[in-house]
Amino acid sequence: MNSDAVTKSAPQRALFHALGLTNEEIERPLIGIVSSKNDIVPGHMNLDKIADAVKLGVAMAGGTPLVFPAIAVCDGLAMGHQGMKYSLVTRELVADSTEAMALAHAFDALVMIPNCDKNVPGLLMAAARLNIPTIFVSGGPMLAGKVDGQKISFSSVSEAASAFKAGKMTKEKLLEFENKACPTCGSCSGMYTANSMNCLTEVLGMGLQGNGTIPAVYSDRILLAKHTGMQIMELLKRDIRPKDILTEDAFINALTLDMALGCSTNSMLHLPAIAHECSIELNLNIANEISDKTPNLCHLAPTGHTYIEELNEAGGIYAVMNEVNKLGLLKTDLMTCTGKTVGENITGCINRNTEVIKPVENPYSKTGGIAVLKGNLAPDSCVVKRSAVVPEMLKHEGPAKVFDCEEDAMEAINSGKIIAGDVLVIRYEGPKGGPGMREMLNPTSAIMGRGLGESVALITDGRFSGATRGAAIGHVSPEAAVGGNIALIEEGDIIQIDIMANEINFIISDTELKKRRANWKPRKPKILTGYLSRYAAMVTSGNRGAILEIPKQ
Repeated sequence: MNSDAVTKSAPQRALFHALGLTNEEIERPLIGIVSSKNDIVPGHMNLDKIADAVKLGVAMAGGTPLVFPAIAVCDGLAMGHQGMKYSLVTRELVADSTEAMALAHAFDALVMIPNCDKNVPGLLMAAARLNIPTIFVSGGPMLAGKVDGQKISFSSVSEAASAFKAGKMTKEKLLEFENKACPTCGSCSGMYTANSMNCLTEVLGMGLQGNGTIPAVYSDRILLAKHTGMQIMELLKRDIRPKDILTEDAFINALTLDMALGCSTNSMLHLPAIAHECSIELNLNIANEISDKTPNLCHLAPTGHTYIEELNEAGGIYAVMNEVNKLGLLKTDLMTCTGKTVGENITGCINRNTEVIKPVENPYSKTGGIAVLKGNLAPDSCVVKRSAVVPEMLKHEGPAKVFDCEEDAMEAINSGKIIAGDVLVIRYEGPKGGPGMREMLNPTSAIMGRGLGESVALITDGRFSGATRGAAIGHVSPEAAVGGNIALIEEGDIIQIDIMANEINFIISDTELKKRRANWKPRKPKILTGYLSRYAAMVTSGNRGAILEIPKQ
């Protein structure tokens, strides 16, 4: 189906005339511009300017651009309260609503304008599902803030707030962090989830060069948007569709760069979900195989002290890809939205700053930034951002302090009940149990703020913000709500973590484990009405990307 379905009959043409469209505009290809612009998310407040630039590019290249919206939740504003239950779940709402709008109005092609967190993968899922020519241009990253001559970001404020509560920072200094951490519009300035996914959109071949790294406030971002609008007309002309680009090899490339960049662990939720829409099973078991041969080249905040703006100046994602491919790790013959192959795109893209992008000969580590762990605590899997873990915590053993929700864990941390050596377990926060798989930035920031980052681990069936650093292990699958072994851990059980060996276990005999399982009973759902109740009924585990499936009868 194409726009002929809505432009060839008089009644429908009358409605287009009501929009102020001329006959000439109605006869051109109709290009849907999916803009997630809103006034509550800093990464989205500038998207009207991006949309205007895209529209101009589309019109210059002979198309008729028509804007419709997508929702977006700000994870930072939703953090630490009921609102975080509504973050991950919006990914499916974004995909579903975009599918409905695109098919109801028979668009010939789409330009997606996301920026933050679940909005990017949601639109990638929609692109794969619809499989009409589609290209992405994000709103761009925020510039870093600065305090005492040092660059800072949103996560710096979270840790500062915890340091203040612990009596390690003055109120005046906390206020300075608050006022200076987020100086511009854009997605938060480190390699958090939004920037991770926008960078990986370049790797997947769905966004032009610079989509992940050109700062939101740079005029280059407007130029990129205009070129994106022009390029969608080329994709339409050549009939290049998302599933021509989003191949299994493209996802392998994305996992490879994920390891090199040290992306957010949330990418381990979103890449399988996007692949699922392409009828590709992206089994996370291969993540460790890829990590074993992929060096970690970037330590962007919160892992290190460089930011997306510096990655952009160093050559951006194509420079990282070119560096990684010195080891022959990328599939370079894949089609991309540029109309060229991966290999053609990255040729000549040099690394301009070897402190921001380490050479493959001298990486931060010889293995990748993310590790997938397994063991009796997580029989299916769990995930950790290995590059953000201090060496002292790569191998850790300690007693479990067990909590059945984030709020109880926060009370324990803030009241000093968590001490060096502990392993904090937060459960019933998974996709189904939460419901919604909340991010645990507040607990991890509180641990860091109290000076426990080198001695306390946190394990959860929930997930973590890309702003999280430390021994933070999430996505434990199966989750507690479905009877996963994390539900059977008791206070004081000894937990053993070996991140380099990809193992996580708690010490328990088979007999005791069977006894505890026999005594375990499913919990009544926390929420019985509205979207979250429907989501909880349909959502799968974290290791499958928390995709939705109709329950078997």
